Amino acid sequence: MIVVTSEQIAGHRISKTIGQVFGVVVRSRGIGGNIMAGLRSIMGGEIHEYTQMLEEARRHAIDRLVSNASAMGANAIVMMRFDSAEIAQTMSEIVAYGTAVVIEPVP
Repeated sequence: MIVVTSEQIAGHRISKTIGQVFGVVVRSRGIGGNIMAGLRSIMGGEIHEYTQMLEEARRHAIDRLVSNASAMGANAIVMMRFDSAEIAQTMSEIVAYGTAVVIEPVP
């Protein structure tokens, strides 16, 4: 499945717009990760524990996005974006969203 942040896909035309599609993931760091992150935040700099968690969550959100689009009959997703939010100061919600479409190669 092709997933792009643009409205069009080079060399293809959109033959059918199916609709909005989402991939949602909520993640929380374990107590050990939170303690390490807390210690790192005192000294400043990148907090690797949270960076890794968010990278994994984004990949997982895209996987769910693609799975949901496939179930809708799409073979591509255009205008893909991410959104994120914090839940109760202990969890992060990552949403990947876009428009599920059917594309065909341009002859």
